[in-house]
Amino acid sequence: MRLLLVEDDHELADWLMQGLVQRGFHIDWADDGRMAEQRALAEDFDVILLDLGLPFLSGSQLLARLKARGNETPVLVMTARDTLAQRVALLRDGADDFMGKPLAIEELEVRLHALIRRSHGRARGIYTCGPLSFDQASQSFTLTGRHLSFSPREHAVLRLLIQKQGDPLSKQQIIDRLVTMEEDLNPEAIEVIVHRLRKKLGEGSVQIVTLRGVGYLLEAEADA
Repeated sequence: MRLLLVEDDHELADWLMQGLVQRGFHIDWADDGRMAEQRALAEDFDVILLDLGLPFLSGSQLLARLKARGNETPVLVMTARDTLAQRVALLRDGADDFMGKPLAIEELEVRLHALIRRSHGRARGIYTCGPLSFDQASQSFTLTGRHLSFSPREHAVLRLLIQKQGDPLSKQQIIDRLVTMEEDLNPEAIEVIVHRLRKKLGEGSVQIVTLRGVGYLLEAEADA
């Protein structure tokens, strides 16, 4: 799960990044509104964590500009100025959620997962593709009711594919979204992981399709 953190307080940003990386998120950071706008429009994120008091372009201005450009990435606003009028204004401007500062990292984690689930239209945290099912709460996969076992890398890649089903993911997008400190995770490694996943999924009605020049797509036979 890839997040864009937009926060000009470097000490707070460092604390947030450490805490969220430990909880399985991949964090990209921008410390001013203009840089954040460029990245949000050019790259693919699951959630934007947005501070309001930013240099060059305020958080409120950034939110309005992103929504005007049709950017549908969920936005969680972080603010120390948590008044009812401001919350109403933020929601009207397109914010999906907000938290008052100081933040509790445990609550932030829960809110982020909820935003990601809602953005994919799966509020219960259950993702399905034909007979393949992924339970967000238990982090487990089943295929026609049978539990599947994967290596950590295989699990991470298949989780991305089922959470983003319908949207092809390139090798680089998969690499960018995986939280890893391993230096050997490269496009060739992704090919190997996908090959292993295909063998474990078998010849059934769920398959990982290669779209040449685009990326990988998880699809069920009935969807083809």
